[in-house]
Amino acid sequence: MHNSIVVFTKVPKSGETKTRLTTARGGILTADEAKALYEGCLIDVINVCIASHSGDVRICYNNGGDLEYLQSLLEKVGDREQIKELFPDKGGSFDDCMQYASDYILKERIADSVMIVGGDIPTLQPAILRDAFNKLKKLAGSDAGRAATPVTNLADTHLGAAVVEGACQEGGFSIVGFTSTTPFDFRGVFYNMQGITALDMLVKKTAEKKIPLGVVEAVPDVDIPVDLASMIPVVKALRLAALHDEAILVPVHTLGILEEIGLESTAPPPQR
Repeated sequence: MHNSIVVFTKVPKSGETKTRLTTARGGILTADEAKALYEGCLIDVINVCIASHSGDVRICYNNGGDLEYLQSLLEKVGDREQIKELFPDKGGSFDDCMQYASDYILKERIADSVMIVGGDIPTLQPAILRDAFNKLKKLAGSDAGRAATPVTNLADTHLGAAVVEGACQEGGFSIVGFTSTTPFDFRGVFYNMQGITALDMLVKKTAEKKIPLGVVEAVPDVDIPVDLASMIPVVKALRLAALHDEAILVPVHTLGILEEIGLESTAPPPQR
C-alpha cells in the first residue's frame, strides 16, 4: 500500500496565525510570538512525519498563503529533500479544504491511502504515525473493510475501506487517514448545524457506512492558552525521556521558541 502523509497548514503570518493565543484575543502571546511558536510546532511535526518512514510527505497550505515564505521556513527541516510536494488548497470552509487535500492525493491516484495531520501538534511521535498506517492496512485488508468498499472501487483494487483517527481536545481530532476506496467525505464534519463535534461526526459517518475505524494515541493541538499550558510540560518530558529512548523525537524547535519567549507552565496552589 502506497501511503502519503499530508501536513495540513496555514503559512505562518503574524496577526493571522494562532490568534487565540494572542493578547488581542485574550491570550498571553504577541502576534509575532504566536507566529514563531507555530513555526516551531510545524517544523517539528514535519520532521516527525519524515522520521516515521511510513509514507511520502506532502504539505497542503492555505490558498493565497505566501509560498516563498513557506519555502524559506522549510529550510529548517531536518531533511528537506524528503518533502515530495507543496500544494495549495482551494479555499472555502475547513471541510472544503480537508476534502480537497484528500481528493488531491486519492482521486489523482498519487497514493493508495492518505494520513492528514495538523501542523500544531508538537507532541506527535513517529511511532504514532507508524501505528496509524499499520492499523489502516490491517483494517483495509479485513472482511469488514472489503464489505464497506463500494463495488465500483472494489473492481479496481483489492484494497478495502478503513478510517483511522487520533483524537485531540474538545471532541476534535488531529490525525485522520483513510484509503482510496473508503466512502468517506468531510462534508459537515467541522461545520454542521447540529452542534456535533468533529470526532463525533467522523464516528457517525463511518458507522453509517459500516467502515471499520481504528484509533491511535491522542495528540493534542495548541489553539488556546490552556492548550499551551498543557503542552509545555509534555514537550519537556519528551526531551528528558529521549535520553533513554531513541525512538522519541524531541520537538526541539518548539522547545527552542518556548525558551526564547520564556514561557513556563504553572499550577498555583489553591487559595485558602
